[in-house]
Formats: sequence, C-alpha cells, structure tokens
Amino acid sequence: MSEASDEQEPPADESLMAALAAGDDAALRPLMDRWQVPLRSFLYRFLQDEHEAADVAQETFVRVHRHRARWRPGARFSTWMFHIALNLARDRRRWWRLRRHESMDTACGLPADGTDSPVAAAERAERVAEVRAAIAALPGHLRSVVILSEYERLSQAEIATIEGITVKAVETRLARAREKLRKSLRL
Repeated sequence: MSEASDEQEPPADESLMAALAAGDDAALRPLMDRWQVPLRSFLYRFLQDEHEAADVAQETFVRVHRHRARWRPGARFSTWMFHIALNLARDRRRWWRLRRHESMDTACGLPADGTDSPVAAAERAERVAEVRAAIAALPGHLRSVVILSEYERLSQAEIATIEGITVKAVETRLARAREKLRKSLRL
C-alpha cells in the first residue's frame, strides 16, 4: 500500500459540525483551525481594526459552539459561520457609533516584500489605502456584500443566505456598491 493511500482527507466542515452538534466538542478545533484566518480576514476588512476582528472571530466560534444545535444538517458550515460573524460585526460597529469610539488602528498599508521599488511600493500602498477607505465609507449593507463577494469569494447565493436577503437583492447591492466605489475612486 502506498503512503498516499494511507493519508486521509480531513473531515468536511459539515461532518465536523454534525459531530459538534451531536456533542463531540473536539470537532470544534479542526473547524477553528481551518476557518480562523479567513474569518479574521473577513472581519478585519469589515471592521478595519485588527484587535476587534480577532475579538469578533473568537466570539463567532463561541457562538458556533453555543448554538451548535441550531445548525441545520445539510447547510454549509461556512455560510452559517459567516452569518454569525457578520451579525456580530454589525453589532460591534453599532456599539462603536453609539459610543463615538474611533479606532486608532485604522491606518494600514502593505507589508514590504522587497519586490517593488520604494516608489512603486508606496504608490501601491496608497492605492490600497484609498480602496480600503472607499469600502469602509460604504453603508454597512453595501460594504458587507462587497467584502463577501470580492475578498471572501462567496457566491451570490451564499451571500444572500448570510445577509438574509434574496439573490436579486445581492446583485442590486453589489451593483450599487461598485458604482459608489467607481465614483469615489474616480475609475
């Protein structure tokens, strides 16, 4: 028997979630390992604050565990998880607005990888900052669909499920968001 046949595919998210829902708490660890980075990335793009993104990601996994019995077998785990995360992120932003809290960590640039000239790296970092600022300036309902579509590469159907809207509404929101971005970025 070859080594390749001895290697097993990791369990699918839905299998792990079914095990978690059935009481196997150890099934949460592989889900966290698999989804921690994509979830924090999504939350950072939405919240524009690394520490808040980390906190909300952790709270998302706490909610996944706490509400494991609410997960519907046959549903995609990632869609359910992003739905929880988005609701928590929206709550966090609402909390900020009520308390007029401004993050000190909203400025971000590209890490220097040494491949660009200093001028090119500075121009690229400036453009990325402009795009991030333009996305951050979008209303929340438009910002979330752009992030889920462009950065998380989710389908419109998955976004519709996460947002609790129709696929047509996702299409409309994406079109509006892209138009606003074109105008603000002068594209």
